Amino acid sequence: MSRPAPLAGIRVLDLTRLLPGPVATLHLADLGAEVIKIEDPGEGDYARTLGTGQGGENGQSSAYFRMINRNKLGLVLDLKRPEGVAVFLDLAEQADVVVESFRPGVVDKLGIGYAAVAARNPRIAYCAISGYGQSGPYRDLAGHDINYLGYAGVLDQIGSAGGPPAIPNFQIADLLGGALTGVMGILAAVVDAQRSGQGRYIDVAMTDSVLAHSYFAMLRLHDAGQSAPRGADLLSGGLPCYATYRCADGKYMAVGALEGKFWQRCCAVLGRPQWVARQWDGGLRDEMAELFASRERDEWAASFAGVDCCVTPVLSPEEALANEQVAARAMVVEADGLRQFAPPLQISDHPFAVHRPAPGAGQHTVEVLGAAGYSAERIAALVAAGILGQGVTPAA
Repeated sequence: MSRPAPLAGIRVLDLTRLLPGPVATLHLADLGAEVIKIEDPGEGDYARTLGTGQGGENGQSSAYFRMINRNKLGLVLDLKRPEGVAVFLDLAEQADVVVESFRPGVVDKLGIGYAAVAARNPRIAYCAISGYGQSGPYRDLAGHDINYLGYAGVLDQIGSAGGPPAIPNFQIADLLGGALTGVMGILAAVVDAQRSGQGRYIDVAMTDSVLAHSYFAMLRLHDAGQSAPRGADLLSGGLPCYATYRCADGKYMAVGALEGKFWQRCCAVLGRPQWVARQWDGGLRDEMAELFASRERDEWAASFAGVDCCVTPVLSPEEALANEQVAARAMVVEADGLRQFAPPLQISDHPFAVHRPAPGAGQHTVEVLGAAGYSAERIAALVAAGILGQGVTPAA
């Protein structure tokens, strides 16, 4: 007998747009929560028209939108009108979670903030995801991942010695700060509400989350009294045994041989047993760079294959998607005409599946409101008044 999904029965009202919030609710949806994506009657979620596969005559949203909004229901609702607020509060009364990513104060002005929702549903877990949080002098400032990393002191540490800060093609603050920290707070509040009957307000600041995970920078400050120059800290280029090395073909190898046993094996493969005693000698970097530059990456990868010493090739995104380990973990799936990532965890008795593609704007308006007890006549009247948007299924 199959078990219900881990979050089966949990209902989430998702007011978020773009990346951090939608990825947070994507994780909840993939774990079985019923996520209702609520968009305004105008542009809705801007991600619908960002990147490749932009909406055209067939109404198909961008690949970006479709990748991070699968397994959700779509509802269009005008929250700037009292009738729309009333509908939202009716839905919130039956929900477990509300997630929003507006600037601080916006939801309160609309009449759908935590106080208004908790008055109707004391068990609600209400999560606000923002760049700088609901308090502090920066609370009302706009920002993006690069800004949050900059304020957290993380961007300063990323890059090569003597070079400018490197901008990662991976939204660290958005995804690990906004999305995963948001999910952590939401799940904690849901568990607490199930035990106590009282919900929680979760204030997630992406800058806070990045700062709170920069442990090695903090340790350096504790030990040395000041941060290391970019590219010179122990794990950012200061050690020969933990660094990347350019090969003859311009590709790279990643050396992570921190432990003594791994370093010895690494030196054996390199044919330089005399280097074992120089593991912590920063001057060895240049000699190692010269050696790695003498052969192509795949030659080095073949030499280190099967040797347990944490020396591996640096793969391109294309190579990573085709990698045998990624394939064995079934981390890439085909759905909605796209290659997509499976969830980054596997849970017993919960095989991952894309049960529904990302919704069209308002695609499930009638379904959602009908399940909430609204009659067909009332729904039709709200649609006619422009309070609700009744969408259609996007063409494939």
